[in-house]
Amino acid sequence: QLQLVESGGGLVQPGGSLRLSCAASGFTLDTYSIGWFRQAPGKEREGISCGINKDGSTFYVDSVKGRFTISRDSAKNTVFLQMNSLKPEDTAVYFCTADLGPACLGDYWGQGTQVTVSS
Repeated sequence: QLQLVESGGGLVQPGGSLRLSCAASGFTLDTYSIGWFRQAPGKEREGISCGINKDGSTFYVDSVKGRFTISRDSAKNTVFLQMNSLKPEDTAVYFCTADLGPACLGDYWGQGTQVTVSS
């Protein structure tokens, strides 16, 4: 019943932009900390962003800072990852997560959406 569904992935050229969506059902995202993770082929899963429910703080890993932005549309119970100035090394499966606590540890996971950055 509790579910996160990502969408918006696809093929984009280097320097381009994508906006990933993460729609929740069965619970209200406003009360959860929201994280974004990615996993590139042959590499370990990497946490790239986290929005803390307790105080609204946001965090980004250095590799995406200034290029990626997390946001939410409470009315649609959906969160977003805006991805700008994409690089080939951003190619990965991207996952959203939701946590009850003030951290992004992965109480709930989406199914992932593929992002491919290539010319």
